[in-house]
Amino acid sequence: MDLQTFSNKQTDLQKQAFTEVSKGKLLVIAGPCVVEGEKELFEVADRVIGTCRELGLPIIFKASYRKANRSRMDSFTGIGDAEALALLGKVRDKYGVKVITDIHTAAEASMAAEFVDVLQIPAFLCRQTDLLVAAAKTGCTVNIKKGQFLSAESMIHAVQKVRDAGNDDVWVTERGTTFGYEDLVVDMRGIPVMRSFAPTVMDLTHSLQRPNQTSGVTGGTPYFIESLGRAAVAAGVDAVFIETHPRPSEALSDGANMLHLDDFAGVLKTLSKIHEVVRS
Repeated sequence: MDLQTFSNKQTDLQKQAFTEVSKGKLLVIAGPCVVEGEKELFEVADRVIGTCRELGLPIIFKASYRKANRSRMDSFTGIGDAEALALLGKVRDKYGVKVITDIHTAAEASMAAEFVDVLQIPAFLCRQTDLLVAAAKTGCTVNIKKGQFLSAESMIHAVQKVRDAGNDDVWVTERGTTFGYEDLVVDMRGIPVMRSFAPTVMDLTHSLQRPNQTSGVTGGTPYFIESLGRAAVAAGVDAVFIETHPRPSEALSDGANMLHLDDFAGVLKTLSKIHEVVRS
């Protein structure tokens, strides 16, 4: 990797937009994998938002209104788009926080943008030009997850598509690279590469998935979440992405790699201290 190739690729507008959200602190993107229902959603929102406010950390609340990439036909996909998006809007209004959700097709961009502030492009869709352009044109922040099949360097092209569509408020998220069968690895060298052209998020939960298990249910190694977080924050990431649930074993999606909600505060305390040292 030749960092000189990527030096100073972030635009001033990118830097300004991210600074307005992060205030120079470790930005936290957290919530359940998917909207399971109103009670469950607000149970998590109360805890993660309250914890971040106690720790003085900026928070963007996360939940997918629908899960389109499932291993099996009988996997849970959502409670219904309209109902789930309305609940995300309700979280935004009640707590006064920004909200992020995934979109899967260009047609979904404007629909989701009515209820959330950040549109997330799933890793498997990060090269879909029409999806990136549609997200850009909403005026929302666009967070692009790096494909498990892509190098860090190649993500500059996805970022440039959003910029070329007239939106400089674009981030990238590291979420692991396919390694052999049914496993992912994270190459920390990619963090400074991607940070050179976009604010960079570390997805601490999806990076620890064990995808494509023979059972058709994704596995995971959540006991490595804090270790991976320590490494990523030390390497300079701007934000961490954490899916969390009060009862991971009962979660309707990705429970095998989610952080238990009871451990959320402790992990953030550690990571925020490392961030302060790195940025000082």
